[in-house]
Parts: sequence; structure tokens; C-alpha cells
Amino acid sequence: MQTPLYVSQFNVVRPSFEKPQEDAIRWLAQAHAQAELRAGSPNGRVDLNSEFFEKVIGRFGCSPDKIANRGHELSDFSHTNWDQMRVFNTANSPSGADMEARQRIYDELVRVRCDDLFPQNFRFARDLMHVSCTGYVSPSPLQRLVAERGAASSVRVFHAYHMGCYAALPATRWASAMALQSFSEGLSDESAAVDVAHSELCTLHFNPMLHSPEQLVVQSLFADGFIRYRVSARAQEVHNGRALKILAMNEEQIPGTADAMTWLPLPWGMAMTLSRDVPALISSSVRGFVDRLMMKSGYSSSEILPRLVYAIHPGGPKIIDHLQTLFEATDEQVAASRSVLRRFGNMSSATLPHIWNDILSDSQKYPVGTCVLSLAFGPGLTTAGSLFEVVGDQK
Repeated sequence: MQTPLYVSQFNVVRPSFEKPQEDAIRWLAQAHAQAELRAGSPNGRVDLNSEFFEKVIGRFGCSPDKIANRGHELSDFSHTNWDQMRVFNTANSPSGADMEARQRIYDELVRVRCDDLFPQNFRFARDLMHVSCTGYVSPSPLQRLVAERGAASSVRVFHAYHMGCYAALPATRWASAMALQSFSEGLSDESAAVDVAHSELCTLHFNPMLHSPEQLVVQSLFADGFIRYRVSARAQEVHNGRALKILAMNEEQIPGTADAMTWLPLPWGMAMTLSRDVPALISSSVRGFVDRLMMKSGYSSSEILPRLVYAIHPGGPKIIDHLQTLFEATDEQVAASRSVLRRFGNMSSATLPHIWNDILSDSQKYPVGTCVLSLAFGPGLTTAGSLFEVVGDQK
């Protein structure tokens, strides 16, 4: 009989600064205008002021009715004293600081947040996985945390980097395999598990010299996020008496879509390209993907789809809209996905775990026995999915 695996023990850490979307759009408009001013307007325009950019972002970007707030860890977003910015000092460089500076700042800021993700009394599992697509330094902040806590010889740190928005699903799949190995070796309850931590500083990589509609969408959509959870083969490793039992997981690439979404390291930072066709490309293939995922779980799509809750990574509001229409889902079935997007924005790989946490935390809306279909998408184009069941206490 296959050993069941569970996802639980979530710990959300919000970024240091929260900004209403109206204010975030206004800040972005001013940053773009300042960059053009300091660059001498290489675009040959004299009217590229903050009012102009605010109108353009309002037209192409994510509006406040879709995203109410976004979190930022970098203090630059809390003021408009441009000469005092750490990254967006446009007098030094209209595009912002270079990649080295941004990665050093990532390392500094995330190391501080690690103390919140893993409080002093936290007892580590044998394996610890760090997931990110916005910061790569070695040793990583989590390696330094483990060493500073005196656990360097007993905790193994694994890194799952650069997959983007869908990374929580392969990370959970890998963590499952590692937890099963520990379980088969007869380790104690806490050791037979994997702690997974996401630290995404998406806003660290904005470039105020990029004014295309595609980039304005990206800059008004993404936010920072931190979350930690545990994957375990022990049923008692639960989140306030509840956990997500893993029924099936899978990932596939959509043929012929390699250029539809990219995430590239450039001299000034990380750059995303995003085709406007992404929602349609996903919609054209996801039904077959879900059918194959259901086969792995032992359920049929017709049997389970009408009673599912959807945990959809909100790559943007249109992704949720397209999939809700495709699966004929009710507003209640996609409510958790829309809620996380509205409250926090797109936090890349950290977003799906926030949705999972919301579902586990609301026992009235999502009682024991609720099935959760989780879907996420990223470069490749890659589709990743899981089927969970809420288990544990019903309060």
C-alpha cells in the first residue's frame, strides 16, 4: 500500500511594506518618468511625465479592482526620494542597479525574513528546500540560517530555482520523494519530513526604462511573498489539525510554446517576457492535462470536477477567468484564488502555497473531504497540477 503524504504547517510572513494598488501604480508612473528624465529621454519624447505613465499603466496594467494591495520588501517602494534609493536611484542608472547589487540586496533581505519563517524554537526536519526565481546566491540565506542555528551537520539544504510561478508543485513533488525516503529509513516524526520555504522578491527586478504594455502588466502584477510549509509522511504533521493529503501530481510542457513566456537574467536584473496569447494557449491544453492528472489519482474528471475547489495560480486575472469558464466553475470554487490575487498580487512561486494555506485555514468553507485541484503555469510553457484532499479535524 502506498504511503500517504501530507502538506501542512504553513507559516506566512508578509513583506515589510504593503502598498495599495492605486499608490503602487502612482509610484511606478513616477519611477518611469524619473528614469526618462535622467536618461535624457532616449525615446525622443518630452511629454513622458508621471501623468502620462499613470494613464498608460492604467490602460495596460492590473487595475485596483483586480489587485487591491501588493507587498514589497525593498524600502525603495515606501518613498519617492530617488537619490536615496538602493535599487531605483535613477541618477546612478535609469534602469536601476545592476544584477550583482540586486542579488546582494536579495541575500540581505531574505536572510532577515528567514528568522520569521523559522522562529528560534523551530525544529527543522532533516531536509530543507529553498524555492525562488528571484534570488540566487551561494551560500543561500537558508544555508546561512541553518549554519547559524547550529544545524549545519543535521539539516540538508536543497535549492529549487528558476522555475517561476509553477515551482511550488515540482517542489512539493520532490519534497514528497525525500520525505518518503526518510520515512522508509525509520526516522522520527519530525525528521521524516521536508520543510519548504519560498522567498520571492519579484519587485526587486523592475526596470523603469521598460515601458512596453507587456512590461507594464508585469510591473503592476507581481509582488513579494514569503511562506513556509512542511511535506510529511506522518498524518499527525498537520496544520491546526488539518492537512492537504496528496492524491496525484504531474507536470507537462505545452508543445510549440517555448517562446510564450521567458524569465532571463540580464545585466540589470531578471526580465520576463509574456505573450498576450498565454491564457488562450493554456486553455487549449489544460483540459487534457487535468484528465490525465485525474487518471493518476483514480478519479474521473466527470466524477470529481463538479465538487472541486480550484487553487489556480493567478498568473493574472484572465488566467482565472479562462479556467473558470473552461471548467464551468462557480465563483465559490475559484474564490480562494481570486482572494489571494486581490490581497497580495502575483508572488510568483509563493502564490499557490498562500492559496493552500487559505483553504486549510477555513474549515467552514472548506471542510474535511474537500478536494482541491491546484494548477499553475510557467516558462516552457509548463503546466503543473496536483489533486489534494483536505483531511484532519473538522471544527
